[in-house]
Amino acid sequence: MKHLVLVSDAWSPQVNGVVRTLRTTADILEQRGWTVTAITPDRFASLPCPTYPEIRLACATPGAVARLIAQAGNAAVHIATEGPLGLAARHHCLKAARPFTTSFHTRFPDYLHARFRLPRSLSWRYLRWFHGAARAILVATPRLAAELAGQGLTHTQIWSRGVDLAAFRPGLPPPDAYHGLARPILLNVGRVAVEKNISAFLEATVPGSKVVVGDGPALAELKARHPEVLFLGALQGEALARAYAGADIFVFPSRTDTFGLVLVEALASGLPVAGYPVAGPLDILGDSLAGALDRDLSRAIGRALTIPRGAAIARARDYSWEKAASQFESAVIACAAMAGTDARPGIDLCGATGKA
Repeated sequence: MKHLVLVSDAWSPQVNGVVRTLRTTADILEQRGWTVTAITPDRFASLPCPTYPEIRLACATPGAVARLIAQAGNAAVHIATEGPLGLAARHHCLKAARPFTTSFHTRFPDYLHARFRLPRSLSWRYLRWFHGAARAILVATPRLAAELAGQGLTHTQIWSRGVDLAAFRPGLPPPDAYHGLARPILLNVGRVAVEKNISAFLEATVPGSKVVVGDGPALAELKARHPEVLFLGALQGEALARAYAGADIFVFPSRTDTFGLVLVEALASGLPVAGYPVAGPLDILGDSLAGALDRDLSRAIGRALTIPRGAAIARARDYSWEKAASQFESAVIACAAMAGTDARPGIDLCGATGKA
């Protein structure tokens, strides 16, 4: 029986790309005959994360996490996040000489710098220590792998992302809230927080109506500053799919995302993408002509409005959750096969020796 222990500080009811990626991958693996043991905050008492109250930080002792992993026998272990549960799992695996993989989902150095002005070098020091002990670090794109290599983390493997083409598709009826809005409708979906750079979108001088879907700590401030913008809050399921399909283009002002699932959801819904020429949009759009990237966001929006919706839909078909799950499956199987060997990344980066 194939068995995976998935350790993550991010889990439902959080709504974000990390949780969607982990849950979708776990579901596919279970369909393929895997048993997935999820060690997540919902199994423990938890506290709200400062400035991110919807994110719960598990109050789990290292011993409790160790027992759950040990009970899984010779299961493969994947540590998805660098928070309290990830730390406890890392400590146990190193102490028990148990191989594990990690994944890099979030540019915390950029996020913490944007929110608290914490020097990026300090965050990277921690991330090198945390991920340096893994047998492999799973990353969404080659560009992200190159970025980590620049920080000394060279033992990366690609774990891409997908989109549900049955759920996100063109032709769905638009939300009632769109009635009467001036066209074109420019849409942004995601967490409403300073690191997402949404203000760049809202301040862009462009024709039409701007719509923001999502919740977060910056929502109240942005609503007060931009009464002309339609803020719909967090949407899920068919309501979210209709919000995509009823818009004209998707605007992605973030400069810090490692991938951006919302980008492929927008493409699948027939929305050309406007954004900056940075990792995430560059990786997803490639040379597909399904979007427009420019250092001037207003200029990118103007160009995106001329792109046929068919180009966006064609690009979305390149992203498959089944393919992404196979990449993940291969990585964790290879890691589990290393049990009892000395195979370990031969690096020592600011203390990243693999010692807990």
